[in-house]
Amino acid sequence: MSHRARKAKGSGEMIVLGIETSCDETSVALVRDGRTILSNIVCSQTKWHKHFGGIVPEIASRKHVELIFPALDLALKEASVRLDSVSGIAVTCGPGLITSLAVGLAVAKAICAALDKPLIPVNHLEGHMLSAFLSDDKLNFPFLCLIISGGHSELVYARDLGQYEVLGRTRDDAAGEAFDKVARVLGLGFPGGPAIDRAASNGNPNAVAFPRADMGESLDFSFAGLKTAVVRFVEGYGDAHVIKDASKCTVADIAASFQEAVVDMLIQQTERAIQMTEADVLAVVGGVAANSRLRQRMGELASRYGIKLVIPPIALCTDNAAMIACAGYYRLERGLTAGLDVDAVAVWDLEDVTASHLPPRVS
Repeated sequence: MSHRARKAKGSGEMIVLGIETSCDETSVALVRDGRTILSNIVCSQTKWHKHFGGIVPEIASRKHVELIFPALDLALKEASVRLDSVSGIAVTCGPGLITSLAVGLAVAKAICAALDKPLIPVNHLEGHMLSAFLSDDKLNFPFLCLIISGGHSELVYARDLGQYEVLGRTRDDAAGEAFDKVARVLGLGFPGGPAIDRAASNGNPNAVAFPRADMGESLDFSFAGLKTAVVRFVEGYGDAHVIKDASKCTVADIAASFQEAVVDMLIQQTERAIQMTEADVLAVVGGVAANSRLRQRMGELASRYGIKLVIPPIALCTDNAAMIACAGYYRLERGLTAGLDVDAVAVWDLEDVTASHLPPRVS
């Protein structure tokens, strides 16, 4: 299907509807001209997953089915926009949980078929990168981007839309995954990122000398060894979350020391990427970008190199449909739409996201 970018009726603007259901957040948003958020509804599923200490795919997909139409109605109402007046429908097609992705894609296809609207497949990681555009209306390509979330940790040099060079990525756990696992070990609950951040605010980041992975000349990351070191440390002291003895490390100390080790590794590799690319703009995006210590240290790093730093507000760090609508706008502007036979895919690497290619076909 080939669609030209369509302006909203009676105006010179282009409004894109975004749908995001890649994991456990059900989100629908409307964004005008790629930069202005008209609405961004995010329905959290945390209360249904926290009992299990992580995301349960079947629960996530069922909740998406329940929540997506109320979220759509609310997004349209909040934006004061009619569904038939939007210029196109952008939807996350991957990477993510396949059963969750399928819900959002099915709804997007139904709207496109009923209203003859263009369908715009969006890579979830590209959405995270372009969330920086929603935070700074002067930002443009090229820029260096650190994507850190529950499932991904990647350093990317973004030359233009669909021209992404992955400089480094995690070889094992993503940073957000490590936060969740350590929080569970420390008895801090789920989701782990905010729980560790809160606990660490009362702890000593130098209390425990947790290891930092040495990746040699590579810009890759590794967090599995650090996670294991925390588990072993806790096991050596018994049930860490009930420690009362002030002469020993508290849970807050362990959380702060773990957090500092993660941030150290992220800062080290990002600094090396700045030196390698000579980038003058750094964007830090994804759920872990909400971490207060990381935001502080990234600010110090950017200041040291005299470069511009863009970190979205916390509401745009976590999964949301506004970032998908933003990416969709720039794809629609270039006529990069898809037919209704496009598939959702669990794996879709950024190297495979080009200015023209669609998600890999499901065999």
